[in-house]
Amino acid sequence: MKAKPKATRERAKKKAKAFTGIQALLLFPSEEDRKATLDLMRRFSAAVRYAYNRLLEDQTREELKRADGFLCTSFRLNTRYADDAILKAQAVLDSARERGEDPRKVVFGGRKLFQQLKRRHLSGKPLKELKREWRERRQGLLYSRGDKTKGGNLNLRLFVKDGVLQLRINLGDGNYAHALVRTKHPNLSALLQRTYASLPYNVALSLREGKVYAHFTWEEEPVPLAATKENGVLALDVNSDPYHLALAVVSSDGNLGKHLTLSLEEVDRAPNRGAKELLLWEVAHRVVSLALEYGVAIATERLKYLRKSRRGDGSGRAFRGKQHRFAYASLLRKVHSLARKRGVQVVEVNPKDTSTIGMLKYAPQLSLSKDVAAAYVIGRRALGFEEKLPKGYGKLLGDEAFLAYAQRFYQTRAEELREQKKATRDRSRKNRLSRELKRVHGALSLLSSLQGSPGSQREVTDGRNSPGVNPWRVLRVGTFLPLLGREVPRDLSRLKPILFGGSWEGWRGSLGPPPGGGPECANVRST
Repeated sequence: MKAKPKATRERAKKKAKAFTGIQALLLFPSEEDRKATLDLMRRFSAAVRYAYNRLLEDQTREELKRADGFLCTSFRLNTRYADDAILKAQAVLDSARERGEDPRKVVFGGRKLFQQLKRRHLSGKPLKELKREWRERRQGLLYSRGDKTKGGNLNLRLFVKDGVLQLRINLGDGNYAHALVRTKHPNLSALLQRTYASLPYNVALSLREGKVYAHFTWEEEPVPLAATKENGVLALDVNSDPYHLALAVVSSDGNLGKHLTLSLEEVDRAPNRGAKELLLWEVAHRVVSLALEYGVAIATERLKYLRKSRRGDGSGRAFRGKQHRFAYASLLRKVHSLARKRGVQVVEVNPKDTSTIGMLKYAPQLSLSKDVAAAYVIGRRALGFEEKLPKGYGKLLGDEAFLAYAQRFYQTRAEELREQKKATRDRSRKNRLSRELKRVHGALSLLSSLQGSPGSQREVTDGRNSPGVNPWRVLRVGTFLPLLGREVPRDLSRLKPILFGGSWEGWRGSLGPPPGGGPECANVRST
């Protein structure tokens, strides 16, 4: 196995830090101070882009931040601002590499906005607004790290004068600009305490719709863990239809304890973003409180592995619509943040195949909903348990009659889709049929790979592809649509005879298609 680069290993060894903070609006009593601050933000943003390109050329941080170097002299920044610009550039570079993207193709300001401008399809006010947003993204950044030895933050320093919180902005040339800090954030008192105690805090200024906002953050002291996975985990899984959160308490021996669901429909009906955020925080508090009540850790899917649907990926407009109303990543971040503050351990796992395993194994075996079953698999994976393939399923995969039936089903379905595609002239319908045909071909490929490599069938999965075929995925395509009539069936109890005995006599004995299924069902849809 290929060894990880030294830099990656060093980053992995670093302990994750917990930060908290507030956002505030800056009001400038002097128009001159506002213009000077905007000019500084423009120069700092340009310095970040310059530093990024030099880092791609393997220049070192020490070379770039020299007082007589190009970064300080050309952009008129002091060495502390220059160093912060390098750190911001390095963060963008690390992010691109971690996502597997080409660092040379990063677009500062946002690729989506850049592509919209390139299309030149707008004019008048919409074009003007788009250009304004692009300029603000490209030129509206200023960042300064806190420093304990400097009594808070040397370049962007908070102070209280006449009972009003103000920000003093070092313009880098010996002059300063001043702005009033306006916010009603509940963490304001904590920020004031840090200001009076001369404790460090980071400050990031951003420009949005012509207004300057400040984001103050600081590192929190780690809270002793009160609930760990030694006692088990509270696993959670968010689902779009119906929109709810499935929770499963899994004991340390891997057995299922209590399970429940929390509706998120109220979140979806929230009148605005602020109300939605408040409701999500309430849900996060309920989840963390449950974990503390049972004395267990929280297990979730790893954020960077969450699926992000986009147009043209074959998932369909209706499904993308459901996914885009999702606040999954936002909710998980809130749960993680709150758990750290209250001493609850958080365990993240790769979500690969958790839903498939839950539906095939635990939903019929324990009479669970597919969503709670998926949460149960997440919890077991967080505790280190592997999911063995039940003997009944192993017997089914070795049944040549079953594999032949499933292949005939998809072959017939593929022929029907090709005929429908040939007969229709509607472009949108033709595209939908093409996507469905692609899924059918994928199912046939899975079934063929199982027959072609019997020696590579592993009985366990940790969420990654095995060296050969993944038996769970073969079972999914072989049973759900051909036998149950849906790509994602709700009633999974009919799999019990197969799960416990490997028998599919009820379907095999029928001359026609299985109830609710069969290749002539032209209206099969995912649910």
